[in-house]
Amino acid sequence: MLRVAGAALALFLSLLPHHPVAAQSVEEVVAGVEAAYARITDLRADFTQQAFNKSLGQTIRAEGTVYLRRGGKMRWEYRTPSPQQIVSDGQSLWVYTPELNQVNVGEAPRALAGPAGSFLAGLGRVSQEFSVRFLNPAAKTDEAGNPVLDLTPKQPTPVLTRLIVAVDPKEFLVRKAVLYDQFDNTVTMRFTRVTANSGLADRLFTFTPPKGVAVVPLEPMR
Repeated sequence: MLRVAGAALALFLSLLPHHPVAAQSVEEVVAGVEAAYARITDLRADFTQQAFNKSLGQTIRAEGTVYLRRGGKMRWEYRTPSPQQIVSDGQSLWVYTPELNQVNVGEAPRALAGPAGSFLAGLGRVSQEFSVRFLNPAAKTDEAGNPVLDLTPKQPTPVLTRLIVAVDPKEFLVRKAVLYDQFDNTVTMRFTRVTANSGLADRLFTFTPPKGVAVVPLEPMR
């Protein structure tokens, strides 16, 4: 689950502002995304996730709520398939798994500083962080009319070698993201009920282990 979350934070972090322009070219879509995410300081969204392990041919589905703030701060609250919290204040990372009565604690992975982990900052600098093209130049949008971009990090990490995003053409929010790692495993995220710049509280991005929970050092992400 930690590896999946590592990719997801890449994102993983996604969506918001209002910038109604009919985007036609890659340059117009990128400009809209950069302008939208440059204005976001924090974000909350519900998500659904499908993590596909290529070697096992196995897909694990999950859902929950994510809270993000600039500076590498994040909180992923998984409700299914089993409760788990992944929290970072930008310096430390906590992974709490109630069914194991355990919390793993360590330094926030270096990957969180790049486009994989700092989704808000990364999408505010798409043209700097990624090589960009339409996923299908002959059919630039998906069935919902969202332009679909194929992003290749200029400095790939093991947890993010490719990122495909479907972007709302009016607000330039990321509605869907597919992350690829070095082994071609994928994490597909869909975001709903998105709220940005609501002034998320500091307490969301710190974690105090409950009494009686085993605290275990977090192995470095490779």
